Amino acid sequence: MSRGETHPEMSTSSNVLSEEQFLCSVCLDVFTEPVSIPCGHNFCKACIREYWNSTTLCQCPLCKDTFNRRPDLKTNTTLRDVADHFKRMKVTDREESSSKPGEVAQVQQMVQERLQKVKDIKYLVELSQRDAEREIAGSVEVFTALVRSIERSQGEVIEEVEEKQKAAERQAEGLIEELEQEITELLRRGTELDPLHQNSPSPIKDWSEISVHRDLHVGTVRRALSRLEETLHNEMEKSCNAELKMIRQWSVDVTLDPDTEHPCLIVSGNRKQVSYGDTWRNIPDNPKRFSTRLAVLGKEGFSSGRFYFEVQVRGKIEWVLGVARESIIRKGPTAVSPDGGLWALYMTGESKYEIKDTPPIPLFLSQKPQKVGVFVDYEEGQISFYDVENRSHIYSFTGCSFIEKLYPYLNPCDNEDGPNSLVISPVNHTD
Repeated sequence: MSRGETHPEMSTSSNVLSEEQFLCSVCLDVFTEPVSIPCGHNFCKACIREYWNSTTLCQCPLCKDTFNRRPDLKTNTTLRDVADHFKRMKVTDREESSSKPGEVAQVQQMVQERLQKVKDIKYLVELSQRDAEREIAGSVEVFTALVRSIERSQGEVIEEVEEKQKAAERQAEGLIEELEQEITELLRRGTELDPLHQNSPSPIKDWSEISVHRDLHVGTVRRALSRLEETLHNEMEKSCNAELKMIRQWSVDVTLDPDTEHPCLIVSGNRKQVSYGDTWRNIPDNPKRFSTRLAVLGKEGFSSGRFYFEVQVRGKIEWVLGVARESIIRKGPTAVSPDGGLWALYMTGESKYEIKDTPPIPLFLSQKPQKVGVFVDYEEGQISFYDVENRSHIYSFTGCSFIEKLYPYLNPCDNEDGPNSLVISPVNHTD
């Protein structure tokens, strides 16, 4: 029976429980101390024990799945409680069917809803298990490839060093052979009495400047590590690509809240863009409005689950981007860090980046982000920043504890040179 389906014997009008759902297929009575076996079927503990004692095979009476050894039988407490309740309901139904039929049906409906919730939870656990298995398989593949690359690089280094050593040995052997020939010639000449040979000796080489080159192998390991670094960078890029593709499924349609914008900021008509306006506008004040930080919040806050959004920062040389908790101070000085309720990435100058923490954490990015992705996992306590176009991870806050709503936070700062806007970008799921 698939998820969400009802038993064919159930009433289609009230979706109430049928007795068949609580019958043991061995004794054909309502479960007593029900147990689940590995194939997923349920029986009374005494019934399945008696059945297995009466046969040589340890198998399921219904689907005939066979088990190598007799499974440990643990009581299915959820099914036991529901079956016991069903028994009581049957008695109550017989006694009070004429007086409270609606109440009984309502209770049965509530039980059915909770049984469905149990199924839903089990299904989510199964999905989580599949995700975990897929992640493990992927990590094994990646790290296996890296280990092979390391082993290959190590072999190449050893081969290069050994080849250089063999070349040095061949050179030395040649020189030694030549020296031995000259020694033989010198010894012969010293004992030769023929004056003709003494008057025309063979030329003798000057060996004072000749030696075997000793290779120090400078840069051999460094070059190998450089190749490994490139391999690792490629693997990290592929991993980040997969990560971005996965988290984009939690993208949300962020719109900005003009009631929170600083009076020097201007939010566009479609509420997707904020820029610095240079002058203090005469707009109504309210408790939500920032008066010290040049900031604006998203209209919708999030108090559970995951969400992701992207902001175009192209051309700007100063900005602050992240998420803020609902209670962030808006009318006076506050810590620009998680201590003050802000988790943000900050750019100042052409290439200076830092994480707003206590103290700030400097970042050294190889490329200038044009579009920044922000991902929040509320229950996991994690906030991550990504360079969307370069497919790279910038930074993650981890181990956070959130107890109130979180809102997208944009601060275009007061620079006026070049483009002066932060723009909420639609998330492209096909990249």
